[in-house]
Amino acid sequence: MSDLREEILDKIKNGDFNCEKELTLAIIGGKWKLVLLWHLGREGAQRFSELQRLLPKITHKMLTSQLKELIDDGIVHREVFPEVPPRVEYSMTELGMTLLPIIEMMYEWGKKRISDIRQASAQRSAAEDTSP
Repeated sequence: MSDLREEILDKIKNGDFNCEKELTLAIIGGKWKLVLLWHLGREGAQRFSELQRLLPKITHKMLTSQLKELIDDGIVHREVFPEVPPRVEYSMTELGMTLLPIIEMMYEWGKKRISDIRQASAQRSAAEDTSP
């Protein structure tokens, strides 16, 4: 269990997780982690600046923090290439790739749910427009 943040290791050791799903959420939870993992898993390795372009609303500090946590948890790999200027790429680890089916299922569920909500809203609006 060396590829986990100390705070998560402590929770496991102390029995603070009520169930295994809490561990998963502790690792992938956060405003930007799922989107980062989606892009890294679907599109492959990305440079920091490329990730910033994909997520224009994320701050530099937040992107750095989210990537560091994912790296510390063994989900993302950071590789520094010995070039001038140095090139750094982030990619999913083998362990990280095992999360991709879960993330894809969450994406599909959310996509369907948004569609259903929009459809129900449109039906309500149409019904209100035709009522006397």
